[in-house]
Order: sequence, then structure tokens, then C-alpha cells
Amino acid sequence: MIVIDVFFLLGIIIWEHFISFLRLMVRPHEKIIAGEICLITGAGSGLGRLLALEFAKQKAILVLWDIKTEGNEATAKSVRKLGAKAYTYTCDLSKRDSIYKTAELVKKEVGDVTILVNNAGVASGRPLLECPDALLERTMLVNCHAHFWTAKAFLPKMIEMNHGHIVSVASFLGLFSTAYVQDYCASKFALVGYHESLSHELKGWNMDGIKTTLICPYLVDTGMFHGCQIRKEFQFLVPPLKPEYCVREAMKAILINQQMICIPRLMYFAAFSKTFLPWGAIVEMYRFLGMDKCMHSFVNRNNQAIGSKKK
Repeated sequence: MIVIDVFFLLGIIIWEHFISFLRLMVRPHEKIIAGEICLITGAGSGLGRLLALEFAKQKAILVLWDIKTEGNEATAKSVRKLGAKAYTYTCDLSKRDSIYKTAELVKKEVGDVTILVNNAGVASGRPLLECPDALLERTMLVNCHAHFWTAKAFLPKMIEMNHGHIVSVASFLGLFSTAYVQDYCASKFALVGYHESLSHELKGWNMDGIKTTLICPYLVDTGMFHGCQIRKEFQFLVPPLKPEYCVREAMKAILINQQMICIPRLMYFAAFSKTFLPWGAIVEMYRFLGMDKCMHSFVNRNNQAIGSKKK
């Protein structure tokens, strides 16, 4: 009966709230991932390299993907110093065929991936009307579409075993946006939607052994958004994240199978504010915090700041 189902649902909702509160008081037990085959995309630098080192400390077997061979090999060298195994592959994540071919090599040479960390990301660094179509497409291909192809390559075996973990490194710009980075925001919003939909699908299949974690950090001081800043009076509240801190928090979430983590916690409120504030209020809040112009000083690879006048 529908009445019984309603009361049962309310009971589950109350229980889940209780469990969430309990986790704030008592840290959940961290799972053991020693011997698991962990694939990390964008492992040649930045967060990808640091994530590889954290997984190496947990004695996972690392499969490192990056388009830049030299950086990827440097990461592998650091991983091996920690006593972990590392296998490197040069892969262009903007090309579906490259992903599928490299995935087949991994299965043949290493084994079945049980932890998939989609970390690679790019940003054009240009306003929409000044950005070449090819760069816009590349942002979507790397930041979003590549997640589809890696999942299609490795998820079937996870489903067969009912065991695995899919980690999607998104961004706070996948929860709320700002000006001048339309391609990046679009790709990360799409990634958040993809990840949530995939998580629901796995639950619908009763694949409780396959975990998912969505990571949404604020600006990380890796150089990707060098120069981006909010109003100076508020910079002390949310300064750019230190990469090491961001990765430590992300790793904690992965090891306790946390479904989603915003780093820092203030980002939860920022995302939630969109659900109750009128659009006009959001615009004024952006102006007050300086978020509407935070990308003006963002220096792209061509050393031209966004918002600067053409000569």
C-alpha cells in the first residue's frame, strides 16, 4: 500500500540523516585498497600526480595516463620510490579511439581496473566569443566525454565482479558558475550530472559493491587558473586551495566511500544558496564578493588576461 511505502520512505530518510550526523562525530573505517589496480587520468602533473602518490601509499597498483609522456614517467618514478608498482601510458583523452586502444592495452598488460579516477581536465582560458571552436570542443571532450569512454571500457568488469570504485574529479564550477569560462563550467556541470546519473544507475542494478565519489574542489593552486581571485577583502575566507590539502581531503573521502565531497566545506553552502536565492540576489551576491570579475585576471597560456582590450 502507498501509505506503508510513504512511512517506510520517511523512516529511511530519517535513518540516513542519522547516519550522516553520526559520521560527523565518528570517522568511518577506511577501506583497504592494497593490490587494487587504480587508473588515474591526467597523472603527469598537478592533482593527478599527488593522487597517484596517495594511492601508492595505500599500496595500490598504479596505471598512469597522461598526454605528456615525460611528466607521466616522472610521476611513475616517484610512485615506485614509495614501493608501489606503476605502469605508464600516453593517451589523448580528447580522442575516443585513443582511450579505447589504451584501455585494451591496460587490460592485457596489467589487468582489470577496479579503481577509476577520472582526474584530467583542461580549460581554454578565453571568453566564449574569443575562443576557437576547436578549443571549446576539446574542453568538453576531455572534461566530460572522456568519462563516458573510460567507464564503458572498465565498468563492465566491475559490474561482473560487483566490485570497484569510480571517482570523478569535477569542480566547484560544476555546481555554480562564473563569467568568462563557459566551456569549463559547461563541462563540469555535465560531469556532475553524468556522475550522479551513473551512481543512480548502479544503485538501480543493486551494484552495492561499486562505489562512486564526486570531488568538487574550489580553485586549486596548480596553475590552471593562475591569477583568478575574488574581492580582496574576502580572499582570506576562500583562498586558493593547496594541492596537497585538496588531495588529502579527496583521498579521505575515497577511502570511506563518501559519495560527494566539496572542498572546502564552505562550498556546500555556496551550492545550496542557489536553491533558495532569487536570480537577482545571486547576481548581487556575485558582484559583492567579486565573483563576477574573478576571472578578469586569469592569465591563459598566451599570457593574455581575460577581459583585457585587444590592440
